[in-house]
Amino acid sequence: MSRKVEILVVDSLSDVPAEEWNALAAGNPFVAHEYLSAMHTTKCASKSTGWQPTYLLMRRGGELAGAMPLYLKSHSRGEYVFDHAWADAFARHGIQYYPKLLSAVPFTPVTGPRLLAPTHADRVLLAQGAIEFAKQLDVSSIHVLFSHEDDLEALTDAGFMLREGVQFHWENFGYQTFDEFLSKMSHDKRKKVKQDRRRVHDAGVTFRWLRGQEIGADDLDFFYECYENTYREHWNPPYLTRKFFGLVHRTMPDALMLVIAEADGRRVAVALNVVQGDTMYGRYWGTKEFVSGLHFETCYMQGIEYGIANGLKSFEGGAQGVHKMSRGLMPTPTWSAHWIADHRFAHAISEFLDQETAAMDEHIGELEAHTPFKMKT
Repeated sequence: MSRKVEILVVDSLSDVPAEEWNALAAGNPFVAHEYLSAMHTTKCASKSTGWQPTYLLMRRGGELAGAMPLYLKSHSRGEYVFDHAWADAFARHGIQYYPKLLSAVPFTPVTGPRLLAPTHADRVLLAQGAIEFAKQLDVSSIHVLFSHEDDLEALTDAGFMLREGVQFHWENFGYQTFDEFLSKMSHDKRKKVKQDRRRVHDAGVTFRWLRGQEIGADDLDFFYECYENTYREHWNPPYLTRKFFGLVHRTMPDALMLVIAEADGRRVAVALNVVQGDTMYGRYWGTKEFVSGLHFETCYMQGIEYGIANGLKSFEGGAQGVHKMSRGLMPTPTWSAHWIADHRFAHAISEFLDQETAAMDEHIGELEAHTPFKMKT
């Protein structure tokens, strides 16, 4: 006899044992119990910031068999998959677009699982459960962002439409040294990288890598000053708080890796990366002063050098940025999935996505044709 399946909605992870949740998270740090809980307990992702947790839990015979990070959103900020045109179209027709349901990691455009379940059938049940919940709330739509490929078939089977995007990721093809990696690049690109690195070196800048317990409170303080400064320069308040980063460092310290740039005995810039298994994710950066080439060196070249030195397989460089290609990060398709309640808008958006996907495939093909690496003969 099959055990009863029950889908519940919770507004907090406090009553969900971390070991049960993390057993479903497939080792991804951004959907780990500790990371998501830090978002909520520090109020970074909360009803007051427009990210109201409404997580789906699937229990079979009382045991946790699946979960889906889900938020009720009152805006589209902090998502990195842009649907403002859709919201405008709804408004022009007198239809309310917000609130909507969103499955994503708040403020974090990294790929990862969103339907946390070990089987395709259970992932389909989660996606269908999300649709039933959306109908109960009478919201306009559900959006699942930067989802792993394992989720895509289940989302499609449940009635979601797929949307293609692109990011730039570095892949380690067994490089033993950074020089070996550079040797695979074309002459012009290799020369440019070396010139940029020399410019930073000639400015007297050196780098330190800190991971886990090597990171002290003063290092996080410096990082946060730089992180906050980056947002202030764009006239925006930062999404995340110093308390959030401190809590993540305390509960999952080995996930954090800092690249600290120093000159004349003072710290001048920093990048924060997240490492899990053989993958590193580039997240945040900031600086106290301008040095030509410092941004690319701190964020990308140091990340690649760290990846080679530590045997990592990949480095996801974050959202957007064709300029990353010249540093060896190559275009990589990303996917989101969308369910629209109104059938008229669903049809129009489906036609739009068909056209957009064809254009995106062509764009990625054009990018790949301009590879920074030597062409194979």
